[in-house]
Amino acid sequence: MLRTVSFALVAGLGLATSAMAQDTIKIPNIIELSGAGATVGTNWKNGSSMAVDEINAAGGILGKKIEMVFIDSASDPGKARVGIQRALDDTPIAIFGPIYSGSVSATLKLTEEAQVPQIIGGEAANLTAQGSKYIFRTSFGQNVSMPKIANYLRDGVKAKTVAVVYVNNDFGKGGRNAIIKELEARQIKVVADVSTEAGQADFAADVVKVKGANADAVFVYTNEEESARFLIEARKQGIDKPLIGETTLLGQKVIDLAKDAANGAKGHVGLTVDAAIPAVQEFGRKFQAKYNYKSDHNGMKGYIAPYMIKAAAEKAGKLDAKAIADALRGLTITPDKTPGILIEATWDETGEIDRISFLAEIKDGKQIITETLPKLKK
Repeated sequence: MLRTVSFALVAGLGLATSAMAQDTIKIPNIIELSGAGATVGTNWKNGSSMAVDEINAAGGILGKKIEMVFIDSASDPGKARVGIQRALDDTPIAIFGPIYSGSVSATLKLTEEAQVPQIIGGEAANLTAQGSKYIFRTSFGQNVSMPKIANYLRDGVKAKTVAVVYVNNDFGKGGRNAIIKELEARQIKVVADVSTEAGQADFAADVVKVKGANADAVFVYTNEEESARFLIEARKQGIDKPLIGETTLLGQKVIDLAKDAANGAKGHVGLTVDAAIPAVQEFGRKFQAKYNYKSDHNGMKGYIAPYMIKAAAEKAGKLDAKAIADALRGLTITPDKTPGILIEATWDETGEIDRISFLAEIKDGKQIITETLPKLKK
């Protein structure tokens, strides 16, 4: 009798566990929670966690609650690849991450073969040129953002010569190649081409090179911590030429680290909590209240990822990975129907995103939006 009761309890527990599993959907989140990308990964983690809490509180996706599983890539492409290989064993409906472009490049063939949508934070131009139909950006690729920056350097800054400073990884090299191509197309001469390293602490020699080039403007394309150190050294050595960059140069982490040295930096921003858009402002307030710091663009990227899957699954009408990916291609998600998307966005057949963006400047320790740029395709 005791054996019979024990078996019944175990069987009952198994059925309960199975029922719970059927009521949830797992989405693995393979991101940089340690190593050089810990700052961006933590912001993404917090943003995506907040979105999942909201979606679950509202009933989940097609009646199923999301269970998000975080896997630390340690900012290493090899570890990211192992993480995604293991995650795919559970046949998830989607995978979030990585954020670093090198890690995305090392993993995108895996999700393509498994026909699972991969929602990425990587911005290297070549990611969407490798043929996968299963990667989808949460932010602009360099092939979209760099033409906007080059136009600003030509039309806004009136620069005839530019010094380029970039970080020597997939993200930085992709940005460097893209901006030089766009500058050359606009007859803007690159008079200094300065490579720096991820995690670099001392930028004195690099700033000397830039200063010696006497360019009309300096384009800075490095990770957040390095951007702050470069700005501090540039101000220390008295560089008075415009310091122009993309989203990373103007991010909140850079402002926090560089302090007064960040003032005056300008550039193109794809996502920012400082945008005068009600949904974005509300996101910023909720994020600050929950985590006690101001979100950067990575927090926003992480936040919209679950809402992308929600909207695509609802369009597909089922929780099937391939169907969700098919639904995402060509999809436009609007805040009136999916408030968590924050800003209307469209994805093309290659996974590139199109939405409005901004020109911004750091003034008195704050990011100030100076102009709103339209979607490329209306």
